[in-house]
Amino acid sequence: MSTGNARAGVDRRTLMRGALAAAATIPAGGALVGCAAGGDDSGGTTQKGKVSASNPFGMADKSTVDAVIFNGGYGIDYVEFAAKLVEKNHPGTTVKVSPSTQISQELQPRFVGGNPPDLVDNSGANQIGFNTIRDQLETLDDVINANNLEGVKIADTLFPGVTKPGTFDGKFVALNYAMTVYAVWYSASLFEENGWTPPKTWAEALDLGAKAKAKGKYLFLWGKEAATYYQTLCIDSAIKQGGDEVRLALDNIKPNCWSHPAVQAVFKSLGEVIKRGYMKPGGSGTQFTAAQAQWSNNQDALLYPSGGWIENEMKDQTKAGFKMTGVPTLTVDSSSAMPYEAIHSTAGEPFIVPSKGKNVAGGKELLRVMLSKEAATNFAKTKLASTIVKDTVPPDGFGSTALQSQIKMLADAGTNIFTWNFVSLYGTNKDMLVVWNSFLKGDTDVAGLTKGLQEITDKVYNDSSVKKVTVT
Repeated sequence: MSTGNARAGVDRRTLMRGALAAAATIPAGGALVGCAAGGDDSGGTTQKGKVSASNPFGMADKSTVDAVIFNGGYGIDYVEFAAKLVEKNHPGTTVKVSPSTQISQELQPRFVGGNPPDLVDNSGANQIGFNTIRDQLETLDDVINANNLEGVKIADTLFPGVTKPGTFDGKFVALNYAMTVYAVWYSASLFEENGWTPPKTWAEALDLGAKAKAKGKYLFLWGKEAATYYQTLCIDSAIKQGGDEVRLALDNIKPNCWSHPAVQAVFKSLGEVIKRGYMKPGGSGTQFTAAQAQWSNNQDALLYPSGGWIENEMKDQTKAGFKMTGVPTLTVDSSSAMPYEAIHSTAGEPFIVPSKGKNVAGGKELLRVMLSKEAATNFAKTKLASTIVKDTVPPDGFGSTALQSQIKMLADAGTNIFTWNFVSLYGTNKDMLVVWNSFLKGDTDVAGLTKGLQEITDKVYNDSSVKKVTVT
């Protein structure tokens, strides 16, 4: 469970840059300061050093850096790789990289207590809602305006638009490290064996579900912690069907946003999948990677919705010759506002530097090193996914069919790329999991699903203490 995707190929990179160019451009930021960056008069920054070309944030000599990293689909070893480079370039420095799957539960007390880590990967189902901590975070313009280890300005090495997901009220406070493509995944080899074609509409999915059932298989399955993967699937499908008005209604958590006709059409289609018995039972009591293994290893189900991190997450539990492949999210029908080829893709895996960390400069330095070509290439090679750093993936996608399919989806989408962020922004995933597990289990119908989700978003919308972000 994480975020990620990939890019490869010289010619396809050109196409993908054009596809992503529709997103916001990278903020200009300011010049590097002449002393240690970060902190304020009451902050926790206690370690300061001399600013230089190789130490742009003034990290103190022989200092310690505390990083807490979400231990999901990408693990933590890619940050450990960068940590070793920091320790090599700054002799005597110690970088502690700690894993966590409960970011909110473990770190919110540290934010409240004024002793947060120096760098955090605020990801996963239990991430901290950005609206609750964004005023406690460093702006990161100085990081992308610094030079990488190769001596090139970092901003010039990134895909366009990658700072937008981490920019709130004009402040760039979260650097999303991985490029993510959200898709419907399947085994190309299994489909080839049976003469099946991936569905493009929900009606085609229902037809495929009947064929799966005839073979003793299911169309979909789920695990309890990843029940909201189906929320992502449904939102993406509804946006493709109904267009920008659906995206804006949901991202701005408007009253009755879940009752939009396009959203309801998708909910009813998924409800029909469940009603016909095409959803494998028992997901609400199954750990999500165990459920995913039922798809990738046992092949109990044909399709699974996820982000591009899925291949790496399941690399040890995937049947030999599986040929994991992704295709765009379904539309309701052929009259959709956006073409079938449209995809949900964005920079993900948000890294933040708390202003009251003991070593703010050290947190930024670790992030700078992660954005070097050396560290970004290591990530792409070991995780079979791309970071936001360009030109780090070879044309063959390191032999990964999943990576190759992501490249194709991005190229085919052209400028029809969209994203949304309200669940992460307001930290509602935990509550939504309850509603979705009930729906996928068959205990709640479409009306109950709609009512439950609307109550969750209305609670945020009507809470005057929650600062809202207007999405356009």
